Parts: sequence; structure tokens; C-alpha cells
Amino acid sequence: MKVTALRTVPLRIPLEKPIGNATVTIENFSCLAIFLDTDEGIVGENLIFTIRPEQLKLLDAMVHVLEAAVIGRDPNETEAFWKDAWRRINFIGFAGVSIMGISALDGALWDLRGKACGLSIGDMLGTARRSIKAYASGGLWLTQTVSELAAEAESFALQGFGAMKLRLAGHVDVDLPRIAAVQKAIGLKVDLMVDANQGMETGAAIKLGRRMQDLGVTWFEEPSPAHDLEASAAIAAALDMPVASGENEYTRYGFKRMLDLRAADIIMPDLQRVGGVSEFAKVNALAATYGVPLSSHLFPEQSLQLLASAPTAISLEHLGWFAPLYNETIELEKGVANIPDRPGWGFTFDKAALKRLAF
Repeated sequence: MKVTALRTVPLRIPLEKPIGNATVTIENFSCLAIFLDTDEGIVGENLIFTIRPEQLKLLDAMVHVLEAAVIGRDPNETEAFWKDAWRRINFIGFAGVSIMGISALDGALWDLRGKACGLSIGDMLGTARRSIKAYASGGLWLTQTVSELAAEAESFALQGFGAMKLRLAGHVDVDLPRIAAVQKAIGLKVDLMVDANQGMETGAAIKLGRRMQDLGVTWFEEPSPAHDLEASAAIAAALDMPVASGENEYTRYGFKRMLDLRAADIIMPDLQRVGGVSEFAKVNALAATYGVPLSSHLFPEQSLQLLASAPTAISLEHLGWFAPLYNETIELEKGVANIPDRPGWGFTFDKAALKRLAF
């Protein structure tokens, strides 16, 4: 089987109302659906996205810049593709949009491989588990009032989630009352994680972190700027509460530096930024080597397959942003996500939805 064509479809998913964290307010998601056609009629699919609509053209262009690395290739040659693509991005750099382009095509190749042999990506990598704890991440935004936070947190708990994530402002006087309101709504049996979205200085993060760990907060995510791993390491060393980070790291090399510096107690690879399935699997191996827990970032439908094979995986970040694009839905039972054993990703694009959301 050979790849014969690359197709992309730009999409826009509107939100009912804007959501926001410490860095941005989001009104819609701009996505790119990727298709790899083959001479045997099997089609590989994948998805990348941006929260800034003007950037979608850049993502689309980068995917097509790498088109020559995938056309004519046997889908089983994922490592050969990665080596070729890595060589092609040498001049423009080994992070950022270039890696997102590689991720888009790498994931579509793995989907092709799975569909061709009738196996899920998790089974191809070597399954360690068939289900995983999910935490609710589709709410508890900085743009919500305290009463809205409490009501939504209670709703997540009633849905069966045993954990959820709250976005922080990065100010003690603002954040502690919001944390208290959510904890009161969900009780002690539900874990609460918090995310500062890179918005804090080291000293302030340590000060707030110590207050939060006394309240039993489960983890403190991205307290400092993603590029400042030394700051993250200092915060992690100063707190008993775990620091989680990694959604803005690129490839195994970024994660190795993060782990060497002990900049995070829990790492969170993002499929789009890490470099696709091929590179996510290598980061899984790194996490196991260093004995560090791993949780996914976004892309819940696809991330399930990588968590299936990750030795140290602890949780799936669950949100419904991309659910309207797929024929299938994530199966949740009391806050635990079942990992599908369907071929490839186990999720396929709904053609009617793509037509409706295309622009």
C-alpha cells in the first residue's frame, strides 16, 4: 500500500460562549482535518488545531510543505517518514509549527497502519491498559464567576468524574476563594487540579502553591512560562504538591531536558506539539525510564491510544471540544474512559459534520 494523495479541510468549531484562562479568551476553535489517501482505498485521518483563527493557514501550509515526505510512502514506514521530515525542517527549526506539521502526517500514517491491519494504535504499540481515569477539563474557566464555578464543578461530580481542573488567575486573593468554592461543591472525594497557564513568577507561584497544597490541591499545572524550565524546577523543588507540565514541549529532546532538570513531577505530552504518535511513544518510554507519571494534554479521542500503551500513564484530560467532528464518542463509566479497540485511532470523521463546519 502506498500513500497517493494528501487532503486537508479547514474547520471552525464555534463555542456557545467564550472561555478564558490567564493567557487568552477563546471564542472558537480552528481545526485542520488531514486525510491521506492510498492506492488501496484506505484513508488515514488526523486532526490539528489552533485557538487563533489567523494561524490556521500557517498550519495548513506547513502540512503541505511536508507533502513530499509522505506521498508514495508505505504507511508502515513511520520512522522513515519521521527521519525524512526531520531533515526537511532543519532550516526552519525543530519546534513550533514545523513539528505540528510532522505530527499531522505522522498521526494519519499510524491511523492508516491500524486500519490496514485491523488493529488499534494502542494495540500496535503494545497495550498496557484498556481503560484510564479521566478528569473533567472542559470547564472551570477564569471567565466564570464563583457561583458558576461551583455549579459546574458539582455537575462534573454528578457525571461521575473523580477529578477536575480549575484555571487560575495567578493571584492569591482571587484564586483561593475560587478554589474553596469548588472544593465545597465537590467534597473531599473528588480531586481538584489547578492550571496557571504559565502566568506566574517563581516566588508568587511558590507562595500560592504552599497555600494550595495545604488545601489538598492535587497538582499545580504550568505555574511558570514554559520556556523557563529552571523556574519550573525551582517551584517543583519548593513544593510538596506535584507540578505538572509539558503541553508546550516539543519532541523527546524537550522532554528529556525537562526530566533531567526535574522541572515537572508529572509530564503532559500534547500530540500536536510532541511530534505525533511516533514521538509520543518515545516520550512514554522516557517517562517510564525516569519513573515519572504521565497525563495527556487535549486531543482526548486520539490520546486514548497513546495512554493505552504508556507504562506510567495516570489520566486522560477529557473535554468535548472535538467531539462534534467524530462518528464515535468516548465511552465514560464513572469517570473512567474506555480505550476503544477499533482500528487506528478508533475514531473517524463525520463527513456531514465536516461539511457543516468547513470554511
